[in-house]
Amino acid sequence: MILTALNDYYQRLLARNEDGISPFGYSMEKISYAIVLSADGTVVDVQDIRDATGKKPVPKSLGVPQPAKRTMSIKPNFLWDKTSYVLGVSLSSKRCQEEHAAFGRLHRDSLMGVSEPALQTLLRFLDTWRPEHFAHHPFTPEMLDANFMFRLEGSQTWLHDLPEAQTIWAKLLDSGEATPGACLVTGEMLPIARLHPAIKGVNGAQSVGASIVSFNLDSFKSYGKDQGENAPVSEKAAFAYTTVLNHLLRRGEHNRQRLQIGDATVVFWAEAATSENAHAAEDLFASFLDPPPNDPQETENVRAVLSAIAQGRPMREVNPNLDGNTRMFILGLSPNASRLSIRYWQRDTLDVFARRMAEHYFDLQLEPSPWQTQPAIWRLLYALAPSRDGKTKSEDVPSHLAGEFTRAILTGSRYPRSILSAIIMRFRADGDISGTRVALCKAVLARERRLGTKGLEENIPVSLEKNNTEPAYLLGRLFSALENIQRAALGKKINATIRDRYYGAASATPASIFPVLLRNTQHHLSRLRKDKPGLAVRLETELGEIISALGTIFPRSLPLEAQGRFALGYYQETNARFKDLAPVGAETDNNEEGEAA
Repeated sequence: MILTALNDYYQRLLARNEDGISPFGYSMEKISYAIVLSADGTVVDVQDIRDATGKKPVPKSLGVPQPAKRTMSIKPNFLWDKTSYVLGVSLSSKRCQEEHAAFGRLHRDSLMGVSEPALQTLLRFLDTWRPEHFAHHPFTPEMLDANFMFRLEGSQTWLHDLPEAQTIWAKLLDSGEATPGACLVTGEMLPIARLHPAIKGVNGAQSVGASIVSFNLDSFKSYGKDQGENAPVSEKAAFAYTTVLNHLLRRGEHNRQRLQIGDATVVFWAEAATSENAHAAEDLFASFLDPPPNDPQETENVRAVLSAIAQGRPMREVNPNLDGNTRMFILGLSPNASRLSIRYWQRDTLDVFARRMAEHYFDLQLEPSPWQTQPAIWRLLYALAPSRDGKTKSEDVPSHLAGEFTRAILTGSRYPRSILSAIIMRFRADGDISGTRVALCKAVLARERRLGTKGLEENIPVSLEKNNTEPAYLLGRLFSALENIQRAALGKKINATIRDRYYGAASATPASIFPVLLRNTQHHLSRLRKDKPGLAVRLETELGEIISALGTIFPRSLPLEAQGRFALGYYQETNARFKDLAPVGAETDNNEEGEAA
């Protein structure tokens, strides 16, 4: 199903002449230079065709005959290649002589008897060229190991674009050793690909590319079949799905169909009635998965769509190009040595995915809000990673959690319970009770309650609920109140609050910690009664209200979900005091030391 969907997408892009999509037998490759030949086959000039718009020139992606898939063997490309093949010189290859000889044999055999003058000129070049000529003008040392192609002096057409060259290349493609068979993707009787083209652009995979379909050991084979025959995909279909996948995986600031989430490189595309509908759907979906933090207009567009969905209105009211029936495809790929693992594969309509994203944002809703705009999935996952000098790194995000979390969002299913345990572990390890982490705790509990998990019938509050009598939630509020009293009594002289020392134990085994904390609080209140009697009365009243609702018997231990409620109660009680002081959308967890609010 994945290969079929990719093949269909390739055909749609090819039909509308999408930039970067080559016809069968051709591919976009990075070319740096073009050798300009005179009629007698001598080198007139070397044209630098690199892109010089950036800080330094970079090779330009151009459509050329598809490269040979090289491992250890010597396989030249048709009418283009790197310097070791084209010119017999290299900084890295130790087989320059053999590679250049193979390049010459391929072109002498395939171009024998051609009538095109430009191709005859290439044969003259191969007969007269010697590697030592590279030491002279117009060649320079920086050209070594770059990719070269050819054109004739006075012509702006590359040799591989000439009609007769294309006809010869088509014959070379058909003259392979591929055995005809029924293609699993198209169902047609076509030559079966022995090896599939490499897929590049997946983070962590081999730089030369990796494969979704490959068989290189006897243990992977069956019924005596060799390599690609074990999963028969035609050469045309293999070319189509790898070409469009490499197009989706291309790196660049303008490619919004590619996103990194944990260890998975995610690509997505749309199937719609018109290209305008498809582009609008892909832009919207990109904003769902990775909302732009500094684009108020796009943020407002996403909010408008989510608001329309919540009210049961069609997306077309927000954007005429948005069609809820547009089909969306999401593919997550992870590196696995020379292969790629399918982390997840989801297909559904834009309307369904939009509703699931709306549910995701609703489950995350928390007041005060830890963010100004809806957070990207990859940003949320940073909350699961350990903090090093106040910073987190993507490689520290557990890969299995990233995959399960993204799949839960896309399918509308329960978030993995392991997210809750990972966050609670981080609370204990670094004491950072951040709004993002608490929002994730709340989201896990809220979604399980909404989907009917047994034992989670109580409401999961979005903001502080003073009438909420759930014990773990009250204990979190109580812990916040005790910390506030400590801060009020000790002010700036405090080195570490009770959160720094006792949060983990208080949230896991309340009965062993809270009696001790309450006794110490009496000393803090005594000090406040002397220095600030009015403040002491207010804080003691707030403390009494929580204890009255909670009772004097503390639970011996709290299960995992109760510890999540504890964090929620602590966060909301603490931040309710500072909501008038903190800027909108700011993290309000790290309260200033000093007087209590």
